[in-house]
Amino acid sequence: MTRSLPRLTVVGTLGLVLAALQGCAAVPRAYVPNERSGTISVIDTESDTVIATWQVGGKPRGIAAAPDGSHLFVTEQTSAALLVVDPGQGRVEYRIPLGESPEGVSASPDGRWVAAASEVANAILLIDTGSNQVVANIATQGKNPEHAVFSPDSRWLLVSAEDATQVDLIDVNARRQVGSLEVGRRPRGMAFTPDGHLAYVACELDSTVYAIDLSNRTVVARIAAGEFSNGVTIHPRGHEVYVSSGRGASVSIIDVGRNEVVGTIAVGQRPWNMAISADGRKLYVANGRSNSVSVIDTVQRVRIADVPVGQLPWGVAIR
Repeated sequence: MTRSLPRLTVVGTLGLVLAALQGCAAVPRAYVPNERSGTISVIDTESDTVIATWQVGGKPRGIAAAPDGSHLFVTEQTSAALLVVDPGQGRVEYRIPLGESPEGVSASPDGRWVAAASEVANAILLIDTGSNQVVANIATQGKNPEHAVFSPDSRWLLVSAEDATQVDLIDVNARRQVGSLEVGRRPRGMAFTPDGHLAYVACELDSTVYAIDLSNRTVVARIAAGEFSNGVTIHPRGHEVYVSSGRGASVSIIDVGRNEVVGTIAVGQRPWNMAISADGRKLYVANGRSNSVSVIDTVQRVRIADVPVGQLPWGVAIR
């Protein structure tokens, strides 16, 4: 006679299976758009190895993750579109038309908006994540905008442009530019401290990072960084800023309290944009000319891995 398992045993076994699956699902992934390959590389952040490569076609460049991890947003130059990607399936769900030559993209912390920079249109396009529709085309003073970054409260957008010596400030609710802040030549990467009090802007042609106090909209520090300063990422605790050096093949570490460079770490050739893990322990750096992503241990301040990806990786997003 066949005996069935006791109910408690079945429930207990199912609970263990679900817990194991949840543990696997909780492992963060790093996503890397490879412009020349037309792919997105998926990196397991525990093993720091590529576990999948998604073919999206064209020239994927900017990438951002929705705050809840439900989607990835990728600008694709060939079709001049924003790709809305399901990270669970590695599938493009929507293609939203943008202006010609879209570059950087960011998702608002409140999950309502995505902002994409359109170089040729000289504008920032604001996309409603609920409808997947462009709801505003916001002109900027800076020519050839490259990045648009939301403040932590989702109220402001800070915009950098390749042909500018200022960053432009957009009021998200008003959907218009409300000011600009003078910085150095060719501002590129930008990031806010977690409290939204400061923003750091890398100016490539001056190899200088500008610290801006957003409360009074003034520059409070000019920090000499690596040659051709480019991407900017801030530690989740807000105490350190990481700046990639395009020509120096390195990442500079800036102490926020002192606004001084306190360390430099060698990475691959032509490092561009970066992303940091939620716990702040690992920094992922896209190396455009090395076709790799360097992984930095931020506690020990050492490079611990170089992960081969596709050709011409442009940035990183972590989900």
